[in-house]
Amino acid sequence: MKSFALAPAALALLLASPSFASELHGTRWLTANGSGIIRLEACGNKTCGRIVGPGPKADKNAPTTDTKNPDPKLRSRSIVGMAILTGFTAQTDGKYTGGQIYDPTEGKLYRSEFRMKRDGKLEVKGCVGPICIGQTWTPAS
Repeated sequence: MKSFALAPAALALLLASPSFASELHGTRWLTANGSGIIRLEACGNKTCGRIVGPGPKADKNAPTTDTKNPDPKLRSRSIVGMAILTGFTAQTDGKYTGGQIYDPTEGKLYRSEFRMKRDGKLEVKGCVGPICIGQTWTPAS
C-alpha cells in the first residue's frame, strides 16, 4: 500500500527531472510583448534560447542588429539567431536556473531563471541583485 501511495510522487519527480528538460528543447515561445519568437534548445549540457524571428507585434523600424551591445565588435551581429537565454540548468523542481538573459533593446545581461507553468506558459524572470521581474511567454505557433 505504501509503495502505491508513493507512485504519484515518484512520477512527479521523474517528470520534473533534468532528463525531462529535453522536452522543452525545440519549443518556440512568443515573448510577453509579442516582439520576438524564441526557440529553446540544448547548448552542450545546458539549455539556451535563440531569437528565431520577429513576433506579430515587432516594431518594423527596430534595428535588426545588436546596436546596443556594450562590445563594439558585436554591434553588427544579427539579432535573429542570437542566443538571448544562456547557461540554464534544469532543476528537479521544474525550474531552469543558473542562466542569464540578454536584452538586445538595452544591451544588458541579467541573471535569470524560467519555468513552465501549469497553464502551459513559460514564466521568465530577469534579476538585478535580489530583485527579479517576471514576464509570461506563450507558445508560438
